[in-house]
Amino acid sequence: MMKTCALQDFMEELRPWLDQDHIHRAELDEQGRFTLYFNDGMKNVYTINDCNRAQLAEVVQSLRQKGVEVNEG
Repeated sequence: MMKTCALQDFMEELRPWLDQDHIHRAELDEQGRFTLYFNDGMKNVYTINDCNRAQLAEVVQSLRQKGVEVNEG
């Protein structure tokens, strides 16, 4: 299931997962969709509808700084 949201909402939703080390890895595809893979085998797919590629690059950088492996396609 894909969820469409604003960048701020995505970051708010992401915050507790980062604090608890739940995210195994993430992917950002060519269409700008973020897929988060969790340690329990689940995944969530997000389309962030209010930002540009540079802002998504900042999110990728932030995730990597927190120790999350991010693959970009």
